[in-house]
Amino acid sequence: MGLTDLEKEELIRKIAERVVSLRLTPVAIVLLESTKPLSFAFNQLLVFFHPIVTSIFNPVPYEKLILFFEDRNNIELLIKEIEKREDEYDRERKNKKNISN
Repeated sequence: MGLTDLEKEELIRKIAERVVSLRLTPVAIVLLESTKPLSFAFNQLLVFFHPIVTSIFNPVPYEKLILFFEDRNNIELLIKEIEKREDEYDRERKNKKNISN
């Protein structure tokens, strides 16, 4: 059992959009970079809390998150997507600023 490429892309997109919309890009990138070596331990922590979290929240997204963090390469993909989305946001903001001047 694992994530399909489409599910992985969708999860990465959703997380990246949320991070950029909350203006947490620098914090998220530092956190993700620093936790890369601990991704397996983080994954196991998510598995440990699975019964508690899924009794409160919808279990499907949580299970996808667990599967996502199984692979350390996914963290790098997420960082790249966050950086890409942040660049797009900055370009849009600069374009709006230039138009209003």
